Amino acid sequence: MTEETPGFDEKPDVPSDAAPEDAAQAESADKAGSAPAGDDSENRKGVSLAAQLDQARAALNERTADLQRLQAEYQNYRRRVERDRITVKEIAAANILSELLPTLDDIGRAREHGELVGGFKSVAESLETVIAKLGLQQFGKEGEPFDPTIHEALMHSYAPDVTETTCVAILQPGYRIGERTIRPARVAVAEPQPGAQNAKSAAEEDTKASDEESGGPDEG
Repeated sequence: MTEETPGFDEKPDVPSDAAPEDAAQAESADKAGSAPAGDDSENRKGVSLAAQLDQARAALNERTADLQRLQAEYQNYRRRVERDRITVKEIAAANILSELLPTLDDIGRAREHGELVGGFKSVAESLETVIAKLGLQQFGKEGEPFDPTIHEALMHSYAPDVTETTCVAILQPGYRIGERTIRPARVAVAEPQPGAQNAKSAAEEDTKASDEESGGPDEG
């Protein structure tokens, strides 16, 4: 009985009478036949690594999109909070300053009549400085076009020298904080004289016709 010697690989069966060259060819063929198994294993490992890399990239893109969405939501939240804070501040200031408007009207009338003198003048100017710092703005000027969103017409008349409804007198100035109107300007308005525009248009037509009949306007 023949014992196998441990530590030695089996050799392919080669006839005892075979030449050494034939034995070498047989051994090479045996090695070549076993090589594709190792290549398949390496290919499977490469495919597995590529799949894992694709999964990691997909997860990274998903997390990046989530982060960008959270950042956009946070920025919108901050803008909304800031806008609400400004609105609340304007409402609170408007509620307080609206109580001072009659006093400001008295100061304005005293200034118009030359009565704003002495200590009263100093107090009035200090008050106007404080309310200006709080954002209160006065508006309303004579000669500006009438705007029903910021003007309140208390008097109405016609005038030949206006081409649109115009504020001809400011009875009480208007006040606003930011874009919020606390009180519209109370004004007297004047509209174009009825028929004045038609008469003006007729006069212009007569002048034009006269120029055409005379061969055009005289050259200077």
